Amino acid sequence: MRSARFSGRFYIAAAIFLAIAILAVFGPMIFNGHHPGQQVGGLYDGPSSSAWLGTDNLGHDVFANLMAGARTSLEIGFVAGAGATLIGVVVGLAAGYQGGLVDNILTGFTNVMLAIPSIVVLILVSDSLPTRGTMTLALVIAATSWPWTARAVRAQTTSVKTREHIDVARLSGARTVSIVAWDVLPYLLSYVAMAFVLQISGAILAEAGLSLLGLGVSDGVSLGIMLHWSLAWESVRVGAWWAFVPPTVLLTLIAFSLLMLQSSLDEVFNPRLRRGKLRRTVAFVVGPGATSAPEATVAAHEELASER
Repeated sequence: MRSARFSGRFYIAAAIFLAIAILAVFGPMIFNGHHPGQQVGGLYDGPSSSAWLGTDNLGHDVFANLMAGARTSLEIGFVAGAGATLIGVVVGLAAGYQGGLVDNILTGFTNVMLAIPSIVVLILVSDSLPTRGTMTLALVIAATSWPWTARAVRAQTTSVKTREHIDVARLSGARTVSIVAWDVLPYLLSYVAMAFVLQISGAILAEAGLSLLGLGVSDGVSLGIMLHWSLAWESVRVGAWWAFVPPTVLLTLIAFSLLMLQSSLDEVFNPRLRRGKLRRTVAFVVGPGATSAPEATVAAHEELASER
């Protein structure tokens, strides 16, 4: 199996996301500062030596809340992303491989879920819950964000199941579950990995959107909760930039890094993008320094092969 060489964009995105994850997980232990709910000053005190990013509307340390909020947002993102990806893969595999009535029922239900705006369902379900813990909110987001993954997995499963090795597995007496798990699913793992990255990003942004409406976690702090309270207490009007800029920048960096990761993974897994890269390489090589087009093509093929 040829090893893929990731682009520089992948390493940049991975470094950004890893830095944020380290800040969220190990930041409180490294800096050992204030507790997120500890009052250290007054209303919107500016940055100082005791509070590096100032205080919020309740006098809490913004930097401490930022680390705790990033951890909560990442937890919701990973749990919701994993749940949505799992549901989407199971539904898509079942619909695509079984076909017939099972496919019609699952595809019809998926299309209904796609037709209903997920944000409306999220608002209604979140508002009906007496308490909204981190895990509860993550499961709610997962339950409403799986349909597009299921639809894409179904389409790819329908294509894979017609290949010869699937017919050989059926003739050898393998069970349906075994065929799906060992002969169909491995061909979809690259897409599943990219879908998981996008699901994490979507879940984090969905949580931020709910929190801005006052429907976020009720037992902690998240980046969306920080933005909600900063807007509710008019931090923008009074010029307390430290209350809303840090969580906004962190959310932007998280979403940006995850989208870059997905895009760089697509370049590795998608043959069409690799062929496009080959054509660009040929066009670059065929120039004043190239003696002939065949030599340029060979050089481009060697360059592309070295990156796989």
